Amino acid sequence: MLIKAIRAGKLADVKAALDAGEPVELDDGNGEPGLAMGIACFMGHAEIVRELVHCGAQVNLADNRLPTSPLSMAIRGKRTEVVRTLLELGATLPEGMECGLTENEVMIACWKAQRAGLSGQEELEPAALHNIEEIDMTGCAGTDTLVLEADALRMAKDMR
Repeated sequence: MLIKAIRAGKLADVKAALDAGEPVELDDGNGEPGLAMGIACFMGHAEIVRELVHCGAQVNLADNRLPTSPLSMAIRGKRTEVVRTLLELGATLPEGMECGLTENEVMIACWKAQRAGLSGQEELEPAALHNIEEIDMTGCAGTDTLVLEADALRMAKDMR
């Protein structure tokens, strides 16, 4: 029932299947868990991915370059929104791995994971962020932010 709901993209049915006790880490037929997450990632169901993670599904494998990792499944399916979601949920993007997102998009998604405590990376000390300022983007409608984005990207690179 869970796999059928994921394939159909029906979040309510996914929740019902999980509430009924279906395991979130279904075996892929080769003895590896993660079938449900892999299908959701490949098919591009970001909200279902969030629900599976909320219920205990893993976003990382020991090596996220493996073709069965959630990240690899989303990349192979060309599902950039799911890639972004996985990074926001704490997935680790291996260095040099092309994911379909810009460097800026990756940085922001990883920052969201870090801010939410979902990243394996150490939280930056507030003193190290003296040049960072939070901006209310809804109040800046119509403002050209290209210079700001370039500055933020340069600072993020310098922090690495």
